[in-house]
Amino acid sequence: MTALGYALGILIGITLGLLGGGGAILSVPILVYILHVPVKSAVPTSLVVVGLTSLVGVLRHHRAGNVNARAALAFGPAAALGSLVGSRLALLLDGRLQLAIFAVVLLVAAFRMLQAVHVEEAAGPPPAKPLPILMAIGASVGLLTALVGVGGGFLYVPALTLLAGLDMKHAVGTSLALITISCAAGLAGYMGQVHLDWTLIAIFTGLAFVGVGIGSALVSKVDATRLRHGFAILMLVMGVLVLVRR
Repeated sequence: MTALGYALGILIGITLGLLGGGGAILSVPILVYILHVPVKSAVPTSLVVVGLTSLVGVLRHHRAGNVNARAALAFGPAAALGSLVGSRLALLLDGRLQLAIFAVVLLVAAFRMLQAVHVEEAAGPPPAKPLPILMAIGASVGLLTALVGVGGGFLYVPALTLLAGLDMKHAVGTSLALITISCAAGLAGYMGQVHLDWTLIAIFTGLAFVGVGIGSALVSKVDATRLRHGFAILMLVMGVLVLVRR
């Protein structure tokens, strides 16, 4: 089971590189249910793995011109602040409650993503919303990132398309930048408060690096609508499984 858990690190990287998020959808359940890492340690471990692999992905997307600086600046500082608050709040919550919140967030985001696919198919990306709205969304996603260990990509991607008016490719690249910021800020709030297995983190992250390179290379070759639809279905399945098994 340990070997399987480590091997799935490659899948986490592919998900991040291909979809601009979703790594934590896989990493938290893998760490808890396959590698048997306690929830309190699995959440910050996920932040390290997803944050570092997102950094690799964002460098690739930046070279391809897929990172929108305006959107990153609008969401980024607020997301970092929200992540710091979320990490401190998480230390006060029961682990089972964290998993329940994690599952509910996945289910809500999945339904929102499915709605977004149909809206974009009908009318294309909407115009960008005012800066205060973008900052409020960034803070909310950042808080959830650190609270339950999600990277935030499955929230950032629809937020960037629906609220910032970005197309899918730019939303993916910008999402990776925001995930990196949120994970770093959230991890800072956990440091010194929980135990982290750095050997596990190093192996898991190394394998995820391989996957994120594969995913980033494939993103321009896959239909965006199908990507988002498949992403939403994945979130629905994982949300139900976590609710059942928590």
